[in-house]
Amino acid sequence: MSNVKNPPAWLGVMGGGQLGRMFAHAAQSMGYNVAVLEPAADCPAGQAANRLINAGYNDAAGLDALAAQCVAVTTEFENVPADSLSRLAQSVFVAPNAHGVSVAQDRIAEKSFFVASAAKSGVMPAPHKVIATDADIDAISEDLLPGILKTVRMGYDGKGQVRVKSRDDVRAAFDGMGQVTCLLEKMLPLAYEVSVLTARGADGASVVYPIAENVHRDGILFTTTVPGPNITGDCAAKAQAAAKAIVAELGYVGVLCIEFFVLADGSLVVNEMAPRPHNSGHYTIDACVTSQFAQQVRAMAGLPLGDVRQHSPAVMLNILGDIWYEGDDVREPAWDQVLALPGANLHLYGKEEPRRARKMGHLTFVAPTLAEAQQHLHAACAVLGIEA
Repeated sequence: MSNVKNPPAWLGVMGGGQLGRMFAHAAQSMGYNVAVLEPAADCPAGQAANRLINAGYNDAAGLDALAAQCVAVTTEFENVPADSLSRLAQSVFVAPNAHGVSVAQDRIAEKSFFVASAAKSGVMPAPHKVIATDADIDAISEDLLPGILKTVRMGYDGKGQVRVKSRDDVRAAFDGMGQVTCLLEKMLPLAYEVSVLTARGADGASVVYPIAENVHRDGILFTTTVPGPNITGDCAAKAQAAAKAIVAELGYVGVLCIEFFVLADGSLVVNEMAPRPHNSGHYTIDACVTSQFAQQVRAMAGLPLGDVRQHSPAVMLNILGDIWYEGDDVREPAWDQVLALPGANLHLYGKEEPRRARKMGHLTFVAPTLAEAQQHLHAACAVLGIEA
């Protein structure tokens, strides 16, 4: 296969966060070298990479250095400039490409894409409306409220989102966000949220992981449970089929995570997508034959996609900087007690400063049964002072 990039070739990553760090670990275990482009000198991915190119995401010299070093480049977060990916693609294979990333960067483009692909995916997004002017607020239909007003760009982990019940609420939130273009989404009777992790190769082959069920706190992912304990077989099959249809319609290469809402009546609504490995997919490192990061390596290197089989039930817990604090004092959590629990797998991201609400790492518990994994996670929460 002429498009295969064999080790010890160099693979590039745009972004220096924890996703890039875990990608580097996976790529190096398969024999590849990894170069990371990131403006921050001390970053999680840079600590693990073979080379750190200290440059901005749109720095021409840095981009050219990354392209010259690598045979393929990927991204570890969706807010990398699409123009930078286009520049890289002139001389090196880029997966995902600028088009796929640009759609996911913009909530309007993303919702339009979901609507356009609904005939093939079988799912629609929530009813929504673009809010760019005061006139748009005046024209809001009553059946769109209550809703959530979201900035069109740069929102993640609950940022850039405000719940609204009335036009006055929308107007206040719109003003509070600096009157940047927003999207108003109708609030639906949500039963729970699931995410579907999928991967697609340049040859069009695709795979889809088991359904993950997510719980959020304060807009940040708290736990992911796999297999999802509430989803029915029919609904899971529909979500997986929708994900494969969406990734094909996008012409996407790489790992893509799509979040769905399951409503009280059991129906499925597509929410958003992330053009990269995802927080809810971290369990795959410890519970699946092929982790999402190894899958990302395979897709960008032109290798066959890996087996997505889950060999153990798993529950993942995000570790935020809050647990380092006891009042105003900062101390190291009791990792020895956590790691004494059966099936515990600790992943810390190399971030020097713990800050409240900052993702510092995650814990994954695997066990012969889901009930055992959940029991051990609850015990870890007790040790770390987290309300289970």
